Amino acid sequence: MDATVTPFDTAPQQAPRPLPLFLEMLRNQTEDAPDRRVRALAGLRAYQAAPRPPRAPAGEIVATAGRATLRSYAATGRPVVFVPSLINPPYILDLSPDASLLRWLATQGFAPLLVDWGQPRPADRAQDIDSHIEQLLLPLLRSIGEPPLLVGYCLGGTIALAAAALTPVAGVALIAAPWRFAGFGNAARADIAGLWSDAQPACDQLGLVPIEVLQSGFWRLDPARTIGKFEAFADIAPDSDAARRFVALEDWANDGAPIAYAAGRQMFDDLFDADLPGTRRWRIGDTLVDPHKLASPLVEFVSANDRIVPAASAIGLPDARILAAGHVGMIVGSSARAQLWQPLADWLTAIPSAR
Repeated sequence: MDATVTPFDTAPQQAPRPLPLFLEMLRNQTEDAPDRRVRALAGLRAYQAAPRPPRAPAGEIVATAGRATLRSYAATGRPVVFVPSLINPPYILDLSPDASLLRWLATQGFAPLLVDWGQPRPADRAQDIDSHIEQLLLPLLRSIGEPPLLVGYCLGGTIALAAAALTPVAGVALIAAPWRFAGFGNAARADIAGLWSDAQPACDQLGLVPIEVLQSGFWRLDPARTIGKFEAFADIAPDSDAARRFVALEDWANDGAPIAYAAGRQMFDDLFDADLPGTRRWRIGDTLVDPHKLASPLVEFVSANDRIVPAASAIGLPDARILAAGHVGMIVGSSARAQLWQPLADWLTAIPSAR
């Protein structure tokens, strides 16, 4: 479900390798436009050859639960726990020194804490989304010692909202988080169902859902844009800030761990297909996950032009902020601080502390 997906299998600080699926999509999208194909391939080569400086060290691990960890980005301040998606790495929230929501919030009097889901193994195949919440997330939240402020991004927002039904929280902020999965529309949901039907037998055997399966689903949402951004990259000066931002973002999009098979099955079958959250039928154990019954403050930041998580899939909270930025741009784009970071900080500041 996250976000700007690119066609490469990228190890940290190494040049990415194109996948056959991308090249097939390139051929289909540029069949009648050979000049576009040449430019897209030029952009691809420039991206592969771009320098990749070392990333800043991740936050210090302050709690663990199974393979999941909680990473701290400030020694003092009010704790705010960020819950990322299971898809793509959590460091989109700390992408680079000039595009880090976490490090910026640390300068605003908060102590951001980032959930890192870790690397699932085939032995984790039975960990569905409910298990991620009960076995991994809730122990991390309870380690803080007070009802936390939660901020969930994309599927992490869906997970954070469900967690709030199971443990006391001070408030929940959602960023581009789906809840009414029928809002993806019949055509997109049919494509997603077809993707899962094709991939499910192999994923069942692996015990995991590889990132390539999820990438192919993202490409189906907007293949022309996937090709077009590499056409545009061919014209960007390789030593420019724009080029460095592009490379950092695309590398993040490819640096995804697989997800446990049961989590993938629940995502495809129970969320996208059955829309259990949106129809108020999602139960975790004996608890009905109904955010409308939560007493804690809630806010959602919704992108009006999100190609990954359409605005129609948002839960529809009374306090909904509509942003003119894309699914990833609202987090790391040039207007992210004005559109999201500062309004989020203002909302968090207004929530009374439990202490």
